[in-house]
Amino acid sequence: MVHLRSPGLILLLSLQFAAGSLTRCLTPEGKCDFVCDCSDCTDELDCGYRGRGFECDFEDAGMCGWTDQSTNEAYSWERRQRGDTLPDSGPSSDYTTGTALGWFMGVTEALADSFSTAVLTSPNMKQSSPTCRLRLRYFLWDSGHTGLGPTPLWASILRQDSQEAIVWRPEASSVRGWREATIFLGRIPTSFQIQLNSQRSVGRRGDVAVDQLEFLDCALPSPHAGAGCPQGMMRCRNEGCVEQRQVCDGSDDCGDGSDEDETKCGGYRRCDFEDGLCDWDLSSLSPLKWTRTNQKSFSVANPLEGPGRDHSKNSATGHFLYVTVPDGGLKTDWAAFQSPRLEPTTSSHPCKMVMYTHQFGQRSGGLTVLVADKKIYPVWKRGGALGDVWVKAEVEIVTNSTFQILIMAAIRDFPYGGIAVDSIVLSPECRLSAENNTWVEEFPKSPGDPCAEPDMMCDFHPDCEGDKDEAKCGDFCYTEGSSGWTDSSIGNQGWELYKNSTSKEEYLYVAEATGQQLTEAQTRTPLLGPSGPACTLSFDFALTGNPDHIGELSVRVIDSLLGVRPKLWEFSGKTGTGEEAWKHAEVSVGARKHRFQLAFEARALKLSPDLEINVKNIHFVSCHADYVPSSPTALSCNFEDGLCGWFQDNSDNFDWTLLDGMDHTIGIGKSFTVDMWDPSLRGALGRLVSTTQLAGPTGYCLSFFYKLYGPNTGALNVKVLDNNGFEEILWTRSGAHGNTWHEAHCPVPHQLTNFRLMFEAVRSGFDGRVAIDDVVLVSGPCTVPRMCSFEGQGCGYSSSGDVQWLHRSGYTTSMAGPKTDHTLETEHGFYMMANTEADILPSGGTTVLTSPVRQGTTKTECVHFWYHMGGENPGSLTLYMKPVEGERVMIFSDGVNQGDVWRHGNGEITSNLVDWQLEFEVVGAGGKKTYIAVDDIFVSAHSCQDQGSKCSLEKGMCSWSNTQNVKVDKLDWELTSHEAEGHYTVPTEDHTLGTERGHFLFLPSNDRTPANQNAWLLSPHLPPTKGTCLKFWVYNRFSSGSKLKVWRLSLGQPHQLLEVDELGLEPWRRFDVNITSSDEYQIVIEGIKGTSGVIALDDIEYTIGIDCNKKVTDPLTSPSKGDNAGGIAASVIVVLLLIATLIALLIYYLRTKNRAEAVRETSSPSAGATGFSNDFYEPEPDHVTVPRTQNHPMAAGFNDVHIYDDVREMEVA
Repeated sequence: MVHLRSPGLILLLSLQFAAGSLTRCLTPEGKCDFVCDCSDCTDELDCGYRGRGFECDFEDAGMCGWTDQSTNEAYSWERRQRGDTLPDSGPSSDYTTGTALGWFMGVTEALADSFSTAVLTSPNMKQSSPTCRLRLRYFLWDSGHTGLGPTPLWASILRQDSQEAIVWRPEASSVRGWREATIFLGRIPTSFQIQLNSQRSVGRRGDVAVDQLEFLDCALPSPHAGAGCPQGMMRCRNEGCVEQRQVCDGSDDCGDGSDEDETKCGGYRRCDFEDGLCDWDLSSLSPLKWTRTNQKSFSVANPLEGPGRDHSKNSATGHFLYVTVPDGGLKTDWAAFQSPRLEPTTSSHPCKMVMYTHQFGQRSGGLTVLVADKKIYPVWKRGGALGDVWVKAEVEIVTNSTFQILIMAAIRDFPYGGIAVDSIVLSPECRLSAENNTWVEEFPKSPGDPCAEPDMMCDFHPDCEGDKDEAKCGDFCYTEGSSGWTDSSIGNQGWELYKNSTSKEEYLYVAEATGQQLTEAQTRTPLLGPSGPACTLSFDFALTGNPDHIGELSVRVIDSLLGVRPKLWEFSGKTGTGEEAWKHAEVSVGARKHRFQLAFEARALKLSPDLEINVKNIHFVSCHADYVPSSPTALSCNFEDGLCGWFQDNSDNFDWTLLDGMDHTIGIGKSFTVDMWDPSLRGALGRLVSTTQLAGPTGYCLSFFYKLYGPNTGALNVKVLDNNGFEEILWTRSGAHGNTWHEAHCPVPHQLTNFRLMFEAVRSGFDGRVAIDDVVLVSGPCTVPRMCSFEGQGCGYSSSGDVQWLHRSGYTTSMAGPKTDHTLETEHGFYMMANTEADILPSGGTTVLTSPVRQGTTKTECVHFWYHMGGENPGSLTLYMKPVEGERVMIFSDGVNQGDVWRHGNGEITSNLVDWQLEFEVVGAGGKKTYIAVDDIFVSAHSCQDQGSKCSLEKGMCSWSNTQNVKVDKLDWELTSHEAEGHYTVPTEDHTLGTERGHFLFLPSNDRTPANQNAWLLSPHLPPTKGTCLKFWVYNRFSSGSKLKVWRLSLGQPHQLLEVDELGLEPWRRFDVNITSSDEYQIVIEGIKGTSGVIALDDIEYTIGIDCNKKVTDPLTSPSKGDNAGGIAASVIVVLLLIATLIALLIYYLRTKNRAEAVRETSSPSAGATGFSNDFYEPEPDHVTVPRTQNHPMAAGFNDVHIYDDVREMEVA
């Protein structure tokens, strides 16, 4: 060996090495070899990955060099985004960004009579190392319920010689969410390509998808800069270094074969089964036999058969030993083969055996190595399935007798999978014996039959005498509980069990292992459960040693149906030293419907004698499926002391979070939230499920307070679930509702069987917050809910009269009626409708829709609703307020067909503490193909006169609203104040009050949604005018790229009136806009988001018939009786006398006008109409109103303001 003592010589060698790397940067040999030879890593661009991270997220249009090579155009791969709305197939977002902005690769729709295969192919890559693996996220969802088929997704490698080998086959289970997987590519000695394949005959677009590819540990050993390798390592011919334990282990770790050549491994007995069985004997007493075969003998076309490739050649033509369920069915569940007889060994010279095992699929029950000398006993075992990977195993055998090695597999009777063995290496100490006699004197005892059925083993409930069925399940409270943990590591770190019989101390610890992969150490329980909602994993852990960072420890669930689930808990770093290093953890496992395994996963930064990762005192607490913890308040909960009778659903995509400091109860307490802006969220659904409720004699009322806040916030649903898991929507809200709490009353219909309730947050948006608080469940009906959208159910409204009102959607029937609802503005949305055709409801016939009873109050309230009248002579609609005692009072009436649009109506309620109901009465007029429909009924806490044309936003949005029509906008204007704001950067004060408590509308610009997306703020339908003035105040400081536009929308045509790109430095600026229109119209204030900053609006006012010069332009008319110029100015005064007589009545009404579609050729007749989820929402009524302050004078000058038609800017002192 040459010893380097000269610093100059070392520098010279280093410079030579660097020069070599620079030269390689410019050659084809340096391209796509998983090594950055160029300083900027340009030699590793578009290699199926990009740059130093060797990752591909498909955000770049070049797709990192991946190409679609599907042979059938009817089914192929495409680079795509989610789209503007939550799709009914495919991912709800990409994985990388977790928003609609991100890109992924998904399949097209499949509609064929036979199976078609979509093929996504990588560029050519250079040879890979034995540790090479590809980590990716994949999506498999059967959204159309047509079946995924046996092979919806698999991966294969295509070599230079066109040989294909299957390397990954995920289980074909349907989950609406991204999952993580690792593809173990292994040693590939030639250039190769990777193919991602999907085979289906029928399937929806995007239901098979991949994203976020990461290549890990794929490079061969780099040439060592020095003349020698570090201690404990061997120098390869290519100047790289490998560990001594990798020499003569049946794997080409150097990359040039020098660690496996005959000069070093001549005394080893190696068998790769390419030329036969070597000395191994496949005869067995069991009828189930091992066979020597290769993948070509199965079917390359069916990736569920065989291991896909052998180990020694990593190809489909390479041979191996294999056992699985035979064609005739499984009669015996074990198979064994054995070595020849071998000479005795000693502890100083043990017989060492290396082999590679492939334990894949449900049929893999485990593998055991036994020694047969004077008796038969196990020396090594590896249970269950380990995935689609060849795993290295090392066994040392010490015995003073002649012996044989027996390798025995356990096979389960399931649909697919099996066990394979390849590349067996025996060290020189494993010497052949000439003895040929029978020597076994003692055979192992039969384990006996299990004391319970398999599904009753480890189900957290003792069923056998002495709790034998729970004794080896992983709970340390049992004497043999610790033995239930089985090491399932496939890498160079694994878990071992320490037991001290004297001190009774026992713990699991991470130690060096024989596997070659650089993966986490993993230990698993047997199959457990199912479990109940209170199930908790309790344990103590310690990460100790000299370094500041010891490593990572985590807990994971492996579901028998859903597969590997996200981590439940993780710790990174160091816990301390000595006894103080032990920390306690309690991890919620929760309710699991299917059997599952728990797994501890760990990875030490670098194993050494003074570095430890330990786990002890493992217990399963309150885990039996039937155990439900008692709650003194049952489902009624303010979340201050836990979840009461609610728990997280573990089959969804993300969890609700207990948020401290924002609640409805006390303002600074706790509420349950989902922050859609959280960058860690993935998937569509987060669910909070109740404990099982007993069927009762009546229905229930679920009341709660909720927030739906943000410009792109998603939806909140309430559902009821029966014993079979069937779900029914009872209540739903979506879109922006303001930064305030709203009260909801959700009727739960009478249930004939036991049931559960569910709060479901739907992540259809990515910039908002959903929250609930103060949940109460009581038996009996609800009062009139403040808001009813008729989505899911009828909110307790009942029908009477000559015909029944119908709860329907435009999608559910072909009869005459609105094509879309008002709430969602889609054909899937629901409303209540009366069919007024002459043969259904004759002229003069009546039908009444009656609300539940609402408690009277001293305040004057306003009921808002939307109605739709269609066909020739549809009849009349009248709204009455019906006191529980006394005559009903008409508060609204209309009898004119005003076009295929939803129109707004309202009426005032003054009850003077008398309880009351609403009655919507329809009278038929003998029409043809006629109907009258009602949707989105809302009872406001303020008088209708406060909801008119002048809006300070202190009591809500008045008559202005957002739209849910995704054809015209994607975002919502949101209502807040600086005082209430905790997330967005907003103006420090409003314009009305000039304080932080004042309210305003705003539209933020950030990276959660695409730049240039817009939000429409819509006025009611306004009458034709020769001059109406729109006045409003705008805040647009420190905003980059955002714009504000004003439009006049009439006859489906938008006409631009104003565009503002940027303002000066003053906080608020006023604009006055003159509007003229010969037709009925709406005003649209459009915000267009930029890349940063915020646009805000306040003090919006329009003066009908009076222009901005205060000139009266339209003839004076009698007081209007309609909604849209300022609300129905109707008030009802009810005086409660001792004899409960109604003595006074005043009625105002207003004729309503036609409403046009938002854009031409839109499919929704209410396009451009306001979305109910955003109508009239109000802050809490305890805000103080003070006189408007005049402290916002205009600053001189502003930039990029474009004036159109009759628009002028007015300066206001």
